[in-house]
Amino acid sequence: MTEQNQTHPDADAYDPGASSLAGQVDPAVMAELLSIRSSIDNIDATLVFLLAERFKATQKVGFLKATHKLPAGDPGRETAQIARLRRLAAEAHLDPAFAEKFLNFIIGEVIRHHEAIAEDHEAALATDPQATNSVRPLTAGEVPGAAGPTVSATA
Repeated sequence: MTEQNQTHPDADAYDPGASSLAGQVDPAVMAELLSIRSSIDNIDATLVFLLAERFKATQKVGFLKATHKLPAGDPGRETAQIARLRRLAAEAHLDPAFAEKFLNFIIGEVIRHHEAIAEDHEAALATDPQATNSVRPLTAGEVPGAAGPTVSATA
């Protein structure tokens, strides 16, 4: 069971037909609404899996940065990414300001993870100075710095 399911025990009991509008609107309208919501649910699930893949990649960056004592953030890269995603958002008819806020949230989380990875790496080096390349990838559901060191002398 994942941490999310432990926090929200009803997470596995999702009802795609749940609505406070049930019985209050025309059944044909409700059917159309549920059909559109089904597409939204699929997109939301895809977004979760895409974010998971993105964070797996950014963890690798964090491990590389920790090993080579690079800063957690890269303001030049962040500025370029924001400009790029604002352009893509405009082309996709998505509010560029929203896209920027969303990316800034993600960047903030990535930096927080990178800082935790670096702290864990430094703690491992303090214990074992020869563990210079000891950063290991996190396992599924593990958060940098949340459950002890994310550094291993065997990785």
